[in-house]
Amino acid sequence: MAVEKVSDQSFEQDVLKSGAPVIVDFWAEWCGPCRMVAPILEEVSGEMGEKIRIVKLNVDENPATASKYGIMSIPTLLLFKDGKIASRQVGAAPKAKLVQWINGAI
Repeated sequence: MAVEKVSDQSFEQDVLKSGAPVIVDFWAEWCGPCRMVAPILEEVSGEMGEKIRIVKLNVDENPATASKYGIMSIPTLLLFKDGKIASRQVGAAPKAKLVQWINGAI
């Protein structure tokens, strides 16, 4: 399952109203650690596609949502369940750590 992009406009529908838990990757084009995490999230999405959705939100193009959730550094991953933040992971992490974080949160 590919990692989809969301925007300020689609955030409520795609994330907050989702029936499944959703991880939002807050990132930017110029961010090196964000680019390191992206292929890991693609892999995890493929492996855990049944249990969780993973989406990306570009903070430069969608400042309102990033601001609303107090995103100060990127990459920041927020895991939403039932429209609320269930867990937060700041900074790049290896795949094993991300999988462990996801399993602990869902």
